[in-house]
Amino acid sequence: MSQFISFMDIALEEANAAAARGEVPVGAVITKAGQIISREGNRMRERIDPTAHAEVLAIRAACQILQTERLTDCDLWVTLEPCPACAGSIAAARLKRLYYAAPDPKSGGITQGPRVFDHPQSHHKPEVYTGLLEDQSAALLRAFFANRRR
Repeated sequence: MSQFISFMDIALEEANAAAARGEVPVGAVITKAGQIISREGNRMRERIDPTAHAEVLAIRAACQILQTERLTDCDLWVTLEPCPACAGSIAAARLKRLYYAAPDPKSGGITQGPRVFDHPQSHHKPEVYTGLLEDQSAALLRAFFANRRR
């Protein structure tokens, strides 16, 4: 029996790096067989690209590294519940498992809002696990937005 290893701490590092760049602090990591394939944080402002979410960037990087458009044996670790657009990308990439830290009542697309994977049009539904480092992720997001309001 293999031991469960979380990579959410690495995703949280990416979220902190995103915050330091002035980006919304979301970080993502893609793993395969317990090895990190890619890790990214939000870069929408930096790249002037509304699709440069951490999840999408991590998926793109993993596909390039593995030279495939399907990440069927890979897991995604992300600090915030993916939005509907990212959920669509996760389904298209056929990721095996999704782990996310904090729920996103405003913009989430997995257990909040449209629940993308539950739609009949969704081509794939990964296993979904929530709550790993939820408090730390939520605190980082709250602090980031509190500082922006000042």
